[in-house]
Order: sequence, then structure tokens, then C-alpha cells
Amino acid sequence: MKQITKYLNKEFFINITMIMLGLIALFSFFDFIQEINDLGKGGYGLFQVINYVVLSAPGHIYEIIPLAVLIGAMFTVGDLSQNSEFTVMRSSGLSIKKIAASLIYVGLFFCLLTFAIGDLISPNSEKNAQQLKISSTDSVVSQEFKSGFWIKDGKSFVNIENVLPDSTLEDIHIYEFDNNFKLRTIVNAAQGIFEDGQWKLKNISLTLLDEKKITTKNIENGNWKSLIRPEMMNALIISPEKMSTINLAKFINYLKLNNQKVTRYEIALWEKLIHPIMPLVMLIFAVPFGFLQERSGGKYLKMFFGIVIGISYQILNTMTRHLGLLNDWQPFISSLIPTFIFLLIGLFLISKFERL
Repeated sequence: MKQITKYLNKEFFINITMIMLGLIALFSFFDFIQEINDLGKGGYGLFQVINYVVLSAPGHIYEIIPLAVLIGAMFTVGDLSQNSEFTVMRSSGLSIKKIAASLIYVGLFFCLLTFAIGDLISPNSEKNAQQLKISSTDSVVSQEFKSGFWIKDGKSFVNIENVLPDSTLEDIHIYEFDNNFKLRTIVNAAQGIFEDGQWKLKNISLTLLDEKKITTKNIENGNWKSLIRPEMMNALIISPEKMSTINLAKFINYLKLNNQKVTRYEIALWEKLIHPIMPLVMLIFAVPFGFLQERSGGKYLKMFFGIVIGISYQILNTMTRHLGLLNDWQPFISSLIPTFIFLLIGLFLISKFERL
């Protein structure tokens, strides 16, 4: 049994890795073609384009690992089935459940790889890629309105006109209200840099409003204690799906403290938690297809089925995410549905072919 387990894990690992490398190369090539359109803007040269593509690669790896596992596993079961190796294994007394269980090692490897890339590597590399492009093309991060970003911070409303790639804030306007929602203070600052747990503001204009008079004073430097943190600026640079689990949790907590809608970010958080187990689910889903010898067209047809099923999973995942946002479903339900469906189908097929 140990020899069979070792052999199966080796075959699955090699084929899955080859498929994954091929998909990474394909996605990186598409990225390169797309970035060529921006070549020459500001200081965005060929070297910057290549760096951007390389830094974007971990994000693609994180997204395609489950798909690569599915296609590689379908190809492998097709190959083993075509060579009658699965038939020999079953004749030797191995059940389909034992064959599926023996793949736990390769499944766990790709689960851990998905988690490591998605939480430890991809968020930083994606942020660095966006910062590289933004700074090379002489742009700011982005703007939600013509006036910039509007953020609620406790009893204050903050308007930030520009956010630079290093999370430096430019043209900051802070409107502070009292408990009766009356405007009491207006702070305008040219720049804000986060140091020692607070924002260091420069070139400040402070306006104090009371019932009798309005007072304005200019201050060269000042400190601003706020719930806003530089890591929250990640939400302005990269999509929630590509943020780390910790930063997502912090951002969700900040939004909740300010009574803002968090559904999109909670769905992204649950997807970050569920996505690493998808390689194991895809393996369970793929194994039963090795026992469809009579109706199969060989390993290449099974690989084609893997591609079609993988695309279907992506469509289902995107569809449930948007439906969850529109209908205010519980975030864990929106994230769990596609994975749960594939797991149930895999377990059902294993149970069905076990009885044949």
C-alpha cells in the first residue's frame, strides 16, 4: 500500500505541477501583452513591465492552483485508467475510497501552498506591482470621486484627495462634529505620513467654529490620531480578494466601527479561508472519473472535462458572490456554496462507483 500511495502521489504531483507551470506562463504572457499598451507612459519602460508581470505572478498562482489541481488530476486519472492501472489496483483489493484517501499528501501540499502564497506572498507582491506601475506612470492610487476619498473616522468625516503608492496622504480635509452633529473643527493639511502609530500632518490650517466666532490658525506640523491605518490603503490599491486574511479582518473591523457595509469584504474573507482547501476538494472530485473507462475518451478528453468543469466552477463562484452581495446572504454561505457542491458531487461519485 505504501508503494502504491507513493506512486500515486508522485504521478499526481508531477502532472499537476506541469499544468500549473503552463497556466502561469499563459497568464503571465497575457499580462505582458496587456501591459505593452502602457509602455512608454512616464517612466514605465520594458524593465518595469517585466517586473510588473513577475510581481503579478503569485496572484495568478494563488487563483489557478485549484484549477491546475483539477485539470492535472483529471489528466492523471485518465492516464492511469487508460493504462488499466486503476483496474489492477482495484483487483488487488484497493477500494476507490482508499485510492482517494491515499492522495491526502499531494492534496495537503497544494492546500498549504495555496495558503502560503495567498496570505504571505501574493498580497505584498500584488501591492508592490501596483505601486510600481502607479509610480512609474506618475499616477496616484485612484479616486472614487472628483474630490477624492471620503472616510468616516469616529465623529469625523475625512476627505483625502490623493493617496500615493507608499500610503502617503495628500490634501487632507478633516471635518469633526460634536455629539449633536454640529460642525466644530475643520483641519486642512497638505500631507500626512504615518509614523509611531499616528499620522504626522504638515502645513496645517485649523479652523475652530463655535456659536460666536470662527477662528483660523496655521500650524507647520501636527499629529492626528485616527482609526485609519496605512494597511487599510491596500483596499485602494488591490482588490479585497487579493488582500491578506489579517488585513481583511482589520479592515472589516474598521468598517464595522464606523457602521459601514462590510458584506463584500466578509465574502472575500470567507473565500480566503475556504480557497486553500479547494485543491483537496478538486482531487476528491477528480478521482471517480478514472473509473469511467467504458465511456471515456482517454486522458486528453478527461483533461478537457477538467478545463470545462474548472471554468464552470469559476462561473459558479463569481455568480454566487454577486448574488450574495445583491441579496445580503450570509457571507460564509456565498463563499461555501461552490466548494460544497463540488465536494458533494465528488463524494457521491466515489460512493456510487464503490458499489459497482
